[in-house]
Amino acid sequence: MHRIFKKAEGLRQKSQYGKARELFEKALVGFISKDDLRGVLDCQLAIGDVARMTGNFDDALKHYRDAIVTAKGLKDPVSVADAGINIGLAFRGKGDWKNALRACGRALKFYLRHDDAAATAFALWAVAGTLRIKGDIQGAIRTYKEALELFKKLGSRPSAGYCLCGLGGTNRIAGNFRESLEYYKAANTLFTGLRDSFGRAYSYCGRGNAWRMLGDYKKALADFGRASAIYNRIGDRVSYAYTVWSIGSTYKMLGRYDEAVDQFRKAEGLFRQTKDPRGLIYARLGMAEVGMLKGRSKSAAKTIEKALSDAVHYGFMVEKCHARMMKAAAEGKNEGLCYKKLGLRLQFSGPPFNIP
Repeated sequence: MHRIFKKAEGLRQKSQYGKARELFEKALVGFISKDDLRGVLDCQLAIGDVARMTGNFDDALKHYRDAIVTAKGLKDPVSVADAGINIGLAFRGKGDWKNALRACGRALKFYLRHDDAAATAFALWAVAGTLRIKGDIQGAIRTYKEALELFKKLGSRPSAGYCLCGLGGTNRIAGNFRESLEYYKAANTLFTGLRDSFGRAYSYCGRGNAWRMLGDYKKALADFGRASAIYNRIGDRVSYAYTVWSIGSTYKMLGRYDEAVDQFRKAEGLFRQTKDPRGLIYARLGMAEVGMLKGRSKSAAKTIEKALSDAVHYGFMVEKCHARMMKAAAEGKNEGLCYKKLGLRLQFSGPPFNIP
């Protein structure tokens, strides 16, 4: 069983999630039959990770919760905390930042109390990403920087790369587009050297978005193409959905409205599959904006209202600002105060809006 688990772990490291899951499940059955609780726990956590990476967040939550039961049976509080932080990440994937922050915060306190530097750094990275989804962008930047410094001290290069990507994304949302590009470039160089497929795709997509915000749409589309090829190969629907939205946004800025709508609809389908309410807001706003540009103001206003209502319901502060800004623009008004309150250097005059 241990040999099968090791092989599955190797496949997971290569981002071959489908094959990895098959082997992890085979190993799990074997460990259960041998009453090897440590092996069972490792498999439950690994299957949870694979499910989370491929956008099956409810399935991931089930396996992480099973892992907590097993870890408690083993009287292993560290593994309980490890499963807890992953539960936070699964909630984050579902857009449920409140439960995510609660779970990640609980694990962070445990790691700090036990002076576990590596786990503390990972928990800080998880908290930073959750703050980003909530819309606390300045808090996210500070926390990513904290995590990055810790990972550097620990010599954990892949983890440092994910912090660089996080800083690239949060700086883009903050309106710091040049800084965003530099962070993503650094991450891409690092991940290319490490031959990390997921990291390369993630940094290509981020770099593409930085180019988009800087108005270089040709470079943006080239990087989105690179990211898409990898995401499709490894079967990552979660990240790929945002890449598709980004391609749609680039087409929109180029005036290629029909192609933009096709991409927004495709992204919407992927966001529905992964049950991502935040992604759905972006897809709807994209389609509403194209509607505005094509003179279909009535249907656009309805879609914007739905997006605004969802953003308020889920407590997504940045997306609420985007929807309010678009609603104001549709009514011939200007709305910039919302961004200022969040400390974001974003300004939009009229459509097309190059939303970060």
